[in-house]
Amino acid sequence: MTTEVKLSPQPTGLTAQVSLYPLRQEHLSPAIDAALARWRERGLEVQPGAMSTLIAGDEAAVWEALRDAFAAATAYGETVMVVTVSNACPWPPPAG
Repeated sequence: MTTEVKLSPQPTGLTAQVSLYPLRQEHLSPAIDAALARWRERGLEVQPGAMSTLIAGDEAAVWEALRDAFAAATAYGETVMVVTVSNACPWPPPAG
């Protein structure tokens, strides 16, 4: 007896919550602003917050933008970036 498993279509978008911590830098804003600019340049949805930023978009674009943003931030000095990524938490939330 064979059991058929039906898979639901995989989401193609990702949402990430990102916290960026520039270390040992006199001014923190330039590194953070550089990361925000990279995400926006990639056409991602960007919602900055006090402690983290939500970004959302196509899977490939999110991964590439995370790498680019980290490189842009580290151009200003040592940096820690903490990221939580999900394909199950759409943002912006669906209307309704």
